[in-house]
Amino acid sequence: MKPKDKIVADPKMRPNILYLHSHDTGRYIESYGYGVRSPNLQRLAEGGVTFRRAFCAAPTCSPSRASLLTGQSAHSSGMLGLAHRGFHLNDPSQHIATTLRDAGYETVLAGVQHVTSGDPSGLGYTTVPSGTHENTGATVRAAVEAIQHAASHPDQPFFLDAGFFETHRPFPDAPEEAARYVSPPPPLPDTAHVRQDMAGYQQSLTDLDNAYGEILDTLDSTGLADTTLVIATTDHGIAFPWMKCNLTDHGTGVLLIMRGPGGFSGGQVNDAMVSHLDLYPTICELAGIERPDWLQGHSMLPLMRGETDVIREEVFAEVTFHAAYEPQRGIRTDRHTLIRRFGDRQTPVLPNLDDGPSRDDVMDAGYADAGLPEIALFDNLLDPQQRVNLAESPAHRAIRDDLLARLQRWMAETDDPLLLGDVPVPPGARVNDPASTTFSEHLLESDADGTLHRIPNPGTIR
Repeated sequence: MKPKDKIVADPKMRPNILYLHSHDTGRYIESYGYGVRSPNLQRLAEGGVTFRRAFCAAPTCSPSRASLLTGQSAHSSGMLGLAHRGFHLNDPSQHIATTLRDAGYETVLAGVQHVTSGDPSGLGYTTVPSGTHENTGATVRAAVEAIQHAASHPDQPFFLDAGFFETHRPFPDAPEEAARYVSPPPPLPDTAHVRQDMAGYQQSLTDLDNAYGEILDTLDSTGLADTTLVIATTDHGIAFPWMKCNLTDHGTGVLLIMRGPGGFSGGQVNDAMVSHLDLYPTICELAGIERPDWLQGHSMLPLMRGETDVIREEVFAEVTFHAAYEPQRGIRTDRHTLIRRFGDRQTPVLPNLDDGPSRDDVMDAGYADAGLPEIALFDNLLDPQQRVNLAESPAHRAIRDDLLARLQRWMAETDDPLLLGDVPVPPGARVNDPASTTFSEHLLESDADGTLHRIPNPGTIR
């Protein structure tokens, strides 16, 4: 049966959708086995489905969110860099809020969206409460009010996008004693500075989890929990060395917990490999909405119906611009991950590494001089930390060549601009010079004809 044949005529039969999302959280929560308390996310997991192998499509903020919300790779949507630095979607109407609004949903934005620096109503939101961006308390209040309003208007389903600045840096101050029993996750070194840094992350996670708790409590008290699909996820890995802005699992691995109609219940754990790109088509199928032709993902509902254990053989991910230009493309299968770096640079692009005590420790140890190969190949089973590069191993040559060919084919099929050479900075966009040593140094701004000019950094977030 084609998706368009599944359109539900009566909007009252469509599920509500609550999209909870954070900055820079990776999978470092209680539900994925880490020693970081997050009881509200845990209760969501115990009533829903935890996807153990969920991945973002781009381990940088705006490209990741744009991929999830348009259902296509970052370069296909046009979001090759950060929205607040002048990058933008090719077609804002491809945002899922527009699709849901046109299907009869009330579409509400509360808090961070990070997909446009302009008016978010242009993305398809019908309601955008003021004063919620980067303000946790205001975001919670707006989300609670939106749910209460929906409870008094049961004939109209809602899509509530509740975005939080947590767990982005800078972290809240954590007392020194809080770091005594912290274990930094691999591949981070277990040093006093890193433990203190992780304690700050954990405090930020506590603030996030408390906010989620208030929103989930409101769903329960209004009686809407059973008819609401809750999606809790994050944009990419945590803001530590070798994680955020990297195409290993440390950067692309994300939490994904879903609870609600469609079989997302029962405290299940699912090991299928899924991508953020799969959420848009899942929502379309669940709501009985015709699937837009630009979507590149797969519905997850066959997994929930027990029709299959696999919906994809591979996931792709990319980095083009973050704070600075660092073009990379990657493919991950069950067994192997291959990452290809483009251009001549063979050492880390330092503006893309967040400031903090962990950065200081690895910089002191020589991080800036570490060599980076053009091609990296990892065995995800025998080397789960993805540290041993097998790209030059004769025994792995056939695997490398196969994954390179599949990566090249994906780039061609999705019209990746990187195939034409270095990607220029779009007019009006601002980036750091890749040769800079920190994020806070001067920026390069592109004018109308693509010429770059050096300007002071106004101190905007990453």
